[in-house]
Amino acid sequence: MKFARIVFGDNLAALATLADASVDLIYVDPPFNTGRRQMRSRLKTVRDDENPDRVGFKGRGYRTTKLGEKAFADDFDDFMAFLRPRLTHAHRVLKQTGSFFVHLNYREVHYCKVTLDEIFGRESFINEIIWAYDYGARSRSRWPAKHDNILWYAKDPENYTFNFDEMDRIPYMAPGLVGEAKAARGKTPTDTWWHTIVSPTGKEKTGYPTQKPLGILERIIKVHSRPGDVVLDFFAGSGTTGVAAANLQRSFILADNNPQALEVMRKRLAFAKPEIVRL
Repeated sequence: MKFARIVFGDNLAALATLADASVDLIYVDPPFNTGRRQMRSRLKTVRDDENPDRVGFKGRGYRTTKLGEKAFADDFDDFMAFLRPRLTHAHRVLKQTGSFFVHLNYREVHYCKVTLDEIFGRESFINEIIWAYDYGARSRSRWPAKHDNILWYAKDPENYTFNFDEMDRIPYMAPGLVGEAKAARGKTPTDTWWHTIVSPTGKEKTGYPTQKPLGILERIIKVHSRPGDVVLDFFAGSGTTGVAAANLQRSFILADNNPQALEVMRKRLAFAKPEIVRL
């Protein structure tokens, strides 16, 4: 890993400081424009056989305490007016062989695709990846929304990084139909990725709203960059992109203007010893 950097400040200003064609891979998870304030509680579970609120393995008692809440506003009058200049900078700073991934949901993904077609060119659109999960409440008035959309654009659709052999393998749904050898090896993923959300009580959970699973980011970074490459996330949030990049020996630049995000990233990425830049 060449370097690690966290920029605390407005991401549009942060993008303006980056040189043309200086980044190998960009992944962003912007606000989804849900029209509400996103809240997440930070929880801690400890052993407590005297006053447990739940019982676990072998009858052991556990108690969950609330450490506080993290929040951010997710409401824009004109979401694409906010996002467009940032997407334009993303195209500028991306290397010719680089890729851009934007993670959204059904509310804004179609408007974003039209804008990205204008900025990158329609021929640069390579895939729409569907991240499907199965967690949370189920509506009784419509089909429950249990997927996110990830758009992938290549700066040059004829020449981009795609490390096929770095793909993780997944189990066959009907292993008996393919034989023992294929079943043992597994198959490569398609454009529909089944992956659980971050467990509310798991070790990976930071308590930050909208945190995405490490497995999703590691898959993207392994396939679409090489060791030593520079990975950029200018809606960094909990810093998952930085963790995945550092684990895979990539350099990273993260940007966010939320003090809570900076707090989470400093703790979570302490092992990478990032430079903190304040704008």
